[in-house]
Amino acid sequence: MARLWIALGALYGLLGVALAAYSAHAGLDDRAAILLGRASEIALWHAPALLFAALWRERAGRLADAAGLAFALGVPLFSGAVAALALGLVRHAAAAPFGGSLLMLGWALLVISAARGKQN
Repeated sequence: MARLWIALGALYGLLGVALAAYSAHAGLDDRAAILLGRASEIALWHAPALLFAALWRERAGRLADAAGLAFALGVPLFSGAVAALALGLVRHAAAAPFGGSLLMLGWALLVISAARGKQN
């Protein structure tokens, strides 16, 4: 699982930078540029979280993997929904609350894993 979390973390970092660049240079209206910037931030903040989950799993076991899974699913749901809204692909970012909830769950799982210690 560690390799998957590293690969997804790197991919989300790449996508976050790409979204930021597109937001800055695509000539979008202000609202769309702000939304796309937010989508970029969501991906960029959770890219290192996935990398951390990969490293932390040796100490925290399944809880770190569960956090990684929550981040892996939450980023495309949240960031993807916001980006789709920004680009006019959808009228309402319906998946964003589910993605956001998964991201919060991932952070909560890391908190729990730190409190519990090794849980294999």
